Amino acid sequence: MTTQPVSATESPVHDRDGGAPALRKFEVRTAPTAALLTDSAPRPSTPLDLGHKSRGRAVKDVIARIVMWGSFFLAMVPLVWILFTVISKGVSLLLQSSWWTNSQRNINSTDVGGGAIHAIQGTLLQAGVTAFIAVPIGVLTAIYLVEYGRGAVARAVSFMVDILTGVPSIVAALFVYAVWVTTFGFQRVGFAVCLALVLLMLPVVVRSTEEMLKLVPNELREASYALGVPKWVTIVRIVLPTAFSGIVTGVLLGLARIIGETAPLLILGPYTKSIATNLFSGPMPTLPTMINQDRTELGIDAAVERMWATALTLILIVLLLNVIGRLVARLSTVRS
Repeated sequence: MTTQPVSATESPVHDRDGGAPALRKFEVRTAPTAALLTDSAPRPSTPLDLGHKSRGRAVKDVIARIVMWGSFFLAMVPLVWILFTVISKGVSLLLQSSWWTNSQRNINSTDVGGGAIHAIQGTLLQAGVTAFIAVPIGVLTAIYLVEYGRGAVARAVSFMVDILTGVPSIVAALFVYAVWVTTFGFQRVGFAVCLALVLLMLPVVVRSTEEMLKLVPNELREASYALGVPKWVTIVRIVLPTAFSGIVTGVLLGLARIIGETAPLLILGPYTKSIATNLFSGPMPTLPTMINQDRTELGIDAAVERMWATALTLILIVLLLNVIGRLVARLSTVRS
């Protein structure tokens, strides 16, 4: 509160002698109210001009957009080119019902027609056996690394998984050949191909399962432990169901990778034009080996057409597995 300025006022003051009060003048000098308000109140700052756009940032943004879209279209060129070539040259046979019902038995290189059911069955059979072996081992390995693994043993297991991730398919095939054929003296059969494919699929399953198990909130584990539930029961009843969708996605992506592998099939699995379902005896037809068989006869139009049709069939199977994996990944939600 400010006092009003008083230049000259009179105030009764009692004398020391006890006499009548005498009037004395005094001045009260105060600063003007406006001056006090001006000095005490904060001065408004000058507003920033946020609407002004920097020309340099705008140019950089345009350049970044051009580079991004240019890289995208540059990466799409080989993909579109390959798909267009394969579809245009192989779709005619896929539109015939005999392609999905007949095999190449008694079909010579110069004959037109035949089907790929024998190669489709062989590919799916080998993929199923490979998944049957690789998925349990991969899931259990991931559970060990996330839930139990500590110390040097866990680091060694993780290091070996990293090594398997970078192993080329032909190296895995030669290793199985050295053990299966050279050491034990077994024949080149479809099961040997499955063993080589297991080495390629295993790291994919381990890493994908490991990442999904890490996404499971620790609060779920702690709540289960607080109720007195054993750790292995918590993993089976709480952790694995929560991460189940992500585990399935990793398995499907691993299958999509091994289905198109060629080196293990050429080294360990002889090709036949007939339907064969025995993995432990005789040759085993697959889509990659069927492509390789027709590739050796490029001068024959019928063989070339079958080669492109087989390649398109393999692409469609891999595409179907990837689509299923994406759908499962979209439905997979880890609740926190």
